[in-house]
Amino acid sequence: MIDIGKTLAALLPENYAFVLRGEPTNEAEFLEAFRPITGIDSNGSAIENADASTWTITWADVVAKKAELEKEYTDNEYQRKRSGIDGTTDTTYASIAEQLDMQYWDSINGTTKWKDHIAAVKAKYPKPS
Repeated sequence: MIDIGKTLAALLPENYAFVLRGEPTNEAEFLEAFRPITGIDSNGSAIENADASTWTITWADVVAKKAELEKEYTDNEYQRKRSGIDGTTDTTYASIAEQLDMQYWDSINGTTKWKDHIAAVKAKYPKPS
């Protein structure tokens, strides 16, 4: 699933540095856990901005972005399952090379091995409507 760190990384500009301590679940925890980094001190340590009134991000922003990312993740679950990316090992698409080989032999032998293979994967992991 999508955690707050991934949400912040997706929400903030690429060069925006921050510290997140823990996994906040509400605004109070977020205000305690999140700190933008404003620079580096002479010892090489990060300088954290503790003044929430100057932050460019709010808990409401985080909640909205997390919901968006979770929906996207859920909506694309069928693709991860079909390809085996999520660790599924049964009923996944064969490699492109294997599929091309199936298509070749289907055309030679008049069989439907490739179509049957694709249909089986799509049937097991249907695209949500």
